[in-house]
Amino acid sequence: MLVIAKAPVPGRVKTRLCPAYSPEEAARLAEAALRDTLDIVLATPVRRRVLVLDGVPGDWLPDGFEIVPQCAGGLDARLAHAFGLCEGPTLLVGMDTPQITAEHLRAGLALGDGEASFGPAADGGFWALGMAEPDPTRLRGVPMSVPETGAVQRQRLVRAGLTVRELPVLRDVDTAADARLVAAEAPGTRFAAAVAALAGAGAR
Repeated sequence: MLVIAKAPVPGRVKTRLCPAYSPEEAARLAEAALRDTLDIVLATPVRRRVLVLDGVPGDWLPDGFEIVPQCAGGLDARLAHAFGLCEGPTLLVGMDTPQITAEHLRAGLALGDGEASFGPAADGGFWALGMAEPDPTRLRGVPMSVPETGAVQRQRLVRAGLTVRELPVLRDVDTAADARLVAAEAPGTRFAAAVAALAGAGAR
């Protein structure tokens, strides 16, 4: 199980939440989302849990994770590098979907020979990618952070001859509107509590 994430440092994470939130508030939301994500990964029975991190671990990191620094390069290179660390069925998620559940992750990891799993995001990207046999070449060169990212990545899997298992469409937290919608979808999370606390403090 792979989680790719940035350390929740003000000014370096979730900058698209600004100016609706201050850099410090955006980092607070990012930390809550990351904690929720790591909790769900811990609750999922897997052989290995790896946090592929841009930055330095903080007190938000629970026990049970290997820490690997992200490599240099674009997001496609960093995702490819993460998959290159693994053998056997592997699922990768980010820190932008605090509404994920252990059921989502178990479904993404239920992979037979020649299978992949793909979790499309509402913005055209993807929130999860799994492969029964990790192959970094299936990610390198995929254009990231554009509306067609998910379609291109899924097509890569299909062209490689893989049977693609579809996961539910989820919303990434990129904007303040996304934050409010995701918080409403996952009311019991740290993320929802952080959004409510900042709303109470006057964040727009």
